[in-house]
Amino acid sequence: MARRRTPWSLLLLAFIAVPLIEIYVIIQVGQVIGPWWTILLLLLDGAFGTWLIKHEGRRAWRALQTALHQGRLPSVELADGILVLVGGTLMLAPGFVTDAFGVLMILPFTRPIGRRLLAGVLARRLTVVGGAGRPQTQTRPGHEDVIRGEVID
Repeated sequence: MARRRTPWSLLLLAFIAVPLIEIYVIIQVGQVIGPWWTILLLLLDGAFGTWLIKHEGRRAWRALQTALHQGRLPSVELADGILVLVGGTLMLAPGFVTDAFGVLMILPFTRPIGRRLLAGVLARRLTVVGGAGRPQTQTRPGHEDVIRGEVID
C-alpha cells in the first residue's frame, strides 16, 4: 500500500530539491557560456522579472477593481492576482528554473493554464458538504447518524 505524502514532507522535499536543481542548472549554464555571462544573465533575468511583475501586477489590480466596480464576482481576476504574486515570488529566487516557472505564471497568455491548474488544486483541497437548505449528515464509528440542522420555533 502506497503511503500518501503529507504537505510538510512535500515542502521539505521542495526546500531540498529546488536549490539543488537551481545550482546544477546554473553550473551547467556557466560551463556553456562562462561564469561572467551567467552572472550577467541572472542579473538581467532579475531586472526583467521586476519589470514584468510590476507591469502585470498593475494590470491584474486594475482588472480586479473593474470587476468589483461592475458588481461581478472577480474569480478570474483573483486567480490572476494569486498567479502574479506566486510567480513574482518565484522570480525573486535566484536561478533559472524558478524564474522560468515564475514567468509562466506571470505572462498573460500562459496564465489561463495556471488558472486551470489552480482551480484543480483548489477543487481537490476544498470539499462542499451538503447544499444550501439541506441538512448535513455525518456518521461517526460507533454512533448513529448525526443530523445537523437548525431548530426554528
